[in-house]
Amino acid sequence: MKRLRKLAIILTALIAPAMVSAQLADTPYSRYGYGTLGDNATSTQRAMGGVGYAMNSGRQINVMNPASYAAIDSLTFLFDMGVDVNNLSTTDGTQKGHKFGGGLNYITMQFPITRWGGGSVGLLPFSSVGYSFGDKIANGLQSREGSGGISELYLGLAARPVKGLTAGVNLQYLFGTILHDNYAYTNTGSTALFERYMHIRDFRVQLGLQYSYQINKHNRITAGVTYTPGNSLKGETYGVYYDASENEIDPDTIGYNKLRGLYSLPDTWGAGLNWQWDDRLMVEVDATYQPWSKAKFQSFDEIGNTRFVDRYKGAVGFQYMHNSRGGYMSRVQYRAGFSATRDYWTVMGNTVREYGIHAGFGLPAPGGKTYINIGFEYKHRAARPQTLVKEDYIFVTLGVNFNELWFWQNKLR
Repeated sequence: MKRLRKLAIILTALIAPAMVSAQLADTPYSRYGYGTLGDNATSTQRAMGGVGYAMNSGRQINVMNPASYAAIDSLTFLFDMGVDVNNLSTTDGTQKGHKFGGGLNYITMQFPITRWGGGSVGLLPFSSVGYSFGDKIANGLQSREGSGGISELYLGLAARPVKGLTAGVNLQYLFGTILHDNYAYTNTGSTALFERYMHIRDFRVQLGLQYSYQINKHNRITAGVTYTPGNSLKGETYGVYYDASENEIDPDTIGYNKLRGLYSLPDTWGAGLNWQWDDRLMVEVDATYQPWSKAKFQSFDEIGNTRFVDRYKGAVGFQYMHNSRGGYMSRVQYRAGFSATRDYWTVMGNTVREYGIHAGFGLPAPGGKTYINIGFEYKHRAARPQTLVKEDYIFVTLGVNFNELWFWQNKLR
C-alpha cells in the first residue's frame, strides 16, 4: 500500500501543471501591471504571516528560500499541496459587492540528493488577474473584465558547504496569459469589444543563503537572505478589436509588440531572522523589497495616472507545538502572524496598502509525520490618501504536507 501511495503522489505531481490555477484573489486592483503578486508561501507559512526566508526544517517545504532544501533528512520525501477559498467584500463609498473564489493553489515536492544536499520541484502562482466592473460612458455603458495570470514552475537545488551554512538556487520558468476585455454598449444597440493579450514565457533565477547558529542545547537562530535578479521578459502583447455595429464581427489585431525591452521584472531582495526553541517554538521576522520603480511596463493603452512604485512587505509569525513526542493534542501545531505590504503600483496618484492577520494550526495525521494544515487570513486593502476601493478578504487555506521515509526499506527478520 505504501508503494501505491508513493506512486499516486508522483502521478499527481506530473499531471498537476494542467490543473493548477494561479488565481490568488479577485480584485479590481489586479487590472494594473501584472496583477496581484504571490510570495511563494505554503499553507503553513501563510498561517504565519507569510514568513520563510530564514525557515529551515526537514519536515516542511520552504520555496521562499532555496537554501532550506539542504535541511531535509537523507531518507525523507516531502510532498505539499494546498487549496484555498476566499470571500471578497468591496466598497467604493456608494456600492458594495461580495465575491467568492478559490481553487488549487500550489503543488511542491522536496527530496534528498546526498547527505549534505536536497532538491525541490513544484508549481506556484506568480501573479493573478481577476476583476469585473462597469460604468457609464457618454452614449452608453462600458464594462471591463480581466482574467489569467502568470504561473511559476521551478526546480531547486541546495547544499551545505560548511557546518551551519546552506546555499541554494531556484531555476524558475514563468508562463501564462493575461487578458483584459473592454466592452462598449451604445444606446443605439451596437457593441464593440477590445481585448488586450499578454503572453509571457521566460526564465529567471533565485539565489538563497541561510546560516544557523546553535546558541545552546535548546536554542538556535537562523538568518536567511534571497536575491532574484530583475530581467526583461520574453513573450508578446497585442490587442484585438471586434466591431459588431453592423451585426458582423470583424476582428482586427493592433498594437503587436514583443515584450523584450518593453516589459520587465525588478530585483527582489528578501531577508529574515528565525529563532527556534527545541522543536516547540519558532518565531520569525521577514522583510521583502522590490524596486518596481525601475521596472518597465509599456502598455499600448493608457490607464490614467498609474505608475510602478517600490514594493515593501514586512511579516512576523510564530509556530508552537507542545511536545513532538507526546499524545495527539501535544503534537498539534498552532500558528499566527501579521503582515503589511505597500503594493507596486499607484492608482490615480494613490499608493495601495494591504494589512493581514493570520492564524492556523497543523493537525497530525495518524500513524506518520504527515500534517493537515488549516489556515485563516483576514486582509484589508485600500489606497491612500484617497481611499478609492476598500477591500476586505477572508481566506481559508487547506494544505496537506506528506512526510514519508521514501528510501527506507523494511526488512523481515
